[in-house]
Amino acid sequence: MTRITRFARVALAGMLAATALGAAAQAPFPRQKPITLVVPFAPGGGNDILARLIAPKMGKLLGQTVVIENKPGAGGNLGADYVAHAAPDGYTLVIASSQVTMNPFLGTKIPFSIERDFEPVGRIASVPIMLVANPDQPFRTLQDFIQYTRANPGKLSYSSPGNGTPQHLAGEVFARLNKTELLHVPYRGTGPSITDLMGGQVQISFATFASAIQYVRAGKLRALGIAGKKRTALMPDLPTFAEAGIAGYDAELWYSLLAPAQTPKPVVDKLNAALVAALKSPDIAEQMAKQGFEPQASSPAELKTYIGKEMARWQRLIQDNGIKVAL
Repeated sequence: MTRITRFARVALAGMLAATALGAAAQAPFPRQKPITLVVPFAPGGGNDILARLIAPKMGKLLGQTVVIENKPGAGGNLGADYVAHAAPDGYTLVIASSQVTMNPFLGTKIPFSIERDFEPVGRIASVPIMLVANPDQPFRTLQDFIQYTRANPGKLSYSSPGNGTPQHLAGEVFARLNKTELLHVPYRGTGPSITDLMGGQVQISFATFASAIQYVRAGKLRALGIAGKKRTALMPDLPTFAEAGIAGYDAELWYSLLAPAQTPKPVVDKLNAALVAALKSPDIAEQMAKQGFEPQASSPAELKTYIGKEMARWQRLIQDNGIKVAL
């Protein structure tokens, strides 16, 4: 074989390989390959509840299985980082909470950038954060609790799904606005956080309505207040912190679907269409409402804008209150 012939064959092989790769990149999405939806917390929390609601419906709409994979750790950053470094092909996604807009300002380096390393797919829902207490505690109302914390700084422990989570920040911001101290006890997810609250290892928790309401209804936890701007229709008698005298306190939690950066726009658009359709289906909407979630579908561009606004809000709030967190 002549040198020229060998060169021609190598060149032809390279051209064929490039053509094959290009064809694969342009292949219809999704192919015969399951989509992995990463939940960056242990089972039982808001991320996990929402993932298990939308995954079957999205899978049916996309014609492909959506597999849920829990990857807890580092306050949700472990799972998010895993997706940030996954192939940008639409087959690995993460359900992220508003925590991703708080982490950059907490004084600890995180291994990814929410703006650089992710492609927004769409908003999913919001849910109020609710202050719940072990029923053995002496305070029975939100006003009682506020007065108790002022009189007993540092004597109450509160649980959260992890350092740097919105539930953690809800406690930190409350303590500063109320000029008191609370001891934070982080867990690896909402499930163990609530379990230890019911067991008496901690006294209170700032938990999502979705993760705590069943225990409140069963009498295993006592609901004291809503950490958002308005009351929830599911428990209209539960007051907001602003009504109890803590002005400017707003710690509503929201969730979104993110893909790795550089995921092709047609793939993102197809994922968004399936997500929006799932959220608008009556059965999903009904199940979400029963657990305190408010569906909030959006386009990828709307989510990107919203993330920018929330980052500016939390940067101001965290810096004004001097909050630092070891993640």
